[in-house]
Amino acid sequence: MKFSCWNVNGIRAVAGKGFGDWFSSTHADVISLQEVKAFQDQVDPKVVNVDGYRCFWNAAKKPGYSGTATWTRIEPLDYRTGLGIPVCDEEGRTQIFEFKDYFYLNCYFPNSQPERARMKEKLAYCSEIKKFCESMALKKGVIVAGDYNVAHTPLDIKNAKSNEDSPGFTQEERDWMTSFLVGGTDQNSVMRDVFRERNPGAAGLYTWWSYRAGARGKNVGWRIDYQTVSAGLLDRVIDVDHERQVMGSDHCPIYLRLKN
Repeated sequence: MKFSCWNVNGIRAVAGKGFGDWFSSTHADVISLQEVKAFQDQVDPKVVNVDGYRCFWNAAKKPGYSGTATWTRIEPLDYRTGLGIPVCDEEGRTQIFEFKDYFYLNCYFPNSQPERARMKEKLAYCSEIKKFCESMALKKGVIVAGDYNVAHTPLDIKNAKSNEDSPGFTQEERDWMTSFLVGGTDQNSVMRDVFRERNPGAAGLYTWWSYRAGARGKNVGWRIDYQTVSAGLLDRVIDVDHERQVMGSDHCPIYLRLKN
């Protein structure tokens, strides 16, 4: 089983930058996108309707903003959107799929914004994700894929010192991420950041780069995109990695492979 995940920063923009070639070459069973920034009927049907996949679209009410979309080869047992946080649900941030052995969440976490303008919404969203994972992991596996808008540790950001209070690297957000992961500050936590566990101490492995000042060419980036898995799925993980060579967005795709 392969799961591919990508914040495309606008599906209509990336569609003209090799998105179709990437989609067909990933051979993923589930492909989840964040920040699609479009209603489904605004997108070329050839992008939406792909042979062998069923597409689920969750647009924001606000045009040209946020939104998630997922293509799956496997018919879900259940599908729903939202976490019960109206301000976030209206932004199309969450898709929840139930499959036979696991739940799969496609998530676009809110950005906390300068001066913590949306920190309340961000932490509320994070709290609900954590509750969901801890509850549902008692039933079956859980995968949370997407743009978390959090660089967890100094290894996950190029210039940690100068970004100590920047959105996505505030202490509040990093503390939540620590509490979310097994081995952190909460004994109830069930989720594993397998990529970091398999690349301990490795810096420079980023998933987002600013469009400014040639940041991507210089690899001045942040690791803010993750596919975390519940502890019960850990033994099934084959590999998890970033596709840093794939262009078209300010993020790169990431993938996770599990044993069937």
